[in-house]
Amino acid sequence: MIQDSSTVDIGAINEKIERESAFVDLLNLEINKVIVGQKHMVERLLIGLLGQGHILLEGVPGLAKTLAINTLSQAINAKFSRIQFTPDLLPADVIGTLIYNIRENDFSVKKGPIFANFVLADEINRAPAKVQSALLEAMQEKQVTIGDETFKLERPFLVMATQNPVEQEGTYPLPEAQVDRFMLKTVIDYPRIEDEQLIIRANLKDGFEKVNPVITIDQILRAQQAVRDVYMDEKIEKYILDLVFATRYPEKYRLPDIKPLISFGASPRGSINLALASKCYAFIKRRGYVIPEDVRAVVHDVLRHRIGITYEAEAENVTSVDIINKIVNEVEVP
Repeated sequence: MIQDSSTVDIGAINEKIERESAFVDLLNLEINKVIVGQKHMVERLLIGLLGQGHILLEGVPGLAKTLAINTLSQAINAKFSRIQFTPDLLPADVIGTLIYNIRENDFSVKKGPIFANFVLADEINRAPAKVQSALLEAMQEKQVTIGDETFKLERPFLVMATQNPVEQEGTYPLPEAQVDRFMLKTVIDYPRIEDEQLIIRANLKDGFEKVNPVITIDQILRAQQAVRDVYMDEKIEKYILDLVFATRYPEKYRLPDIKPLISFGASPRGSINLALASKCYAFIKRRGYVIPEDVRAVVHDVLRHRIGITYEAEAENVTSVDIINKIVNEVEVP
């Protein structure tokens, strides 16, 4: 059902969101004790957490990817597990397996590291397809089957997968259909020089400040529900659909020059996740309604892994981000 702005009490929604999002500042303060700079990455982690999605992080080693999700789990007092993906990893190493118990003459379930609130899948592209699909199935279904038993995964459940863009040897690139399961793909860059100076100082001291749990899992679950109540006008919905449809039919949006550069456009998951990520971004900014700037803030992270580029685009050094930029500049803002 489409919400009609005349029947929606924006003031009441705003008050509710301001109340429910009060923890965001507390959480940021705790994370900033350890993570210097990287505001974009931390914001995207919160969007993934609030939107019940998962994040694919791409960046060279040493940019605090592992540290960020570990710090987030400490600040929420949640279970954290880290899986280092290697070419010899098996699906059972991720989801768990059945172990034979001699005393009881029966099989018992040994749960794998996927049974946590925050799972770091380090260098996901190093593992073969079978392992990747086992993880991605758990991400999609929020459940795991071991033997003939099915186990629901605890909520909140956030997977942050990392991939290193530097090395291609001995890696298995994620197929497009599997990459589509990630709500966001965030590319992180080196810190600024003044931030790196603070990083050096913090590492040369006795270590970082202690991160304290400042919010409970219940608060996060309540916030995940509250995000859905953020008001989105029909004009904003139309804007989101225009952005996504421009990746499929660019000629209809006065962009015929990019049609030969796109092999396939964003899927309906792209539309859903763009709307949800926009609501999460408004929530983080402690606002009860979505504005076009919220959509523009998250559009690159939501769509960059959902647009296929042709050989022609590769030959011209055009990336999916360049295509998104052209679309964002052309599509009319409400």
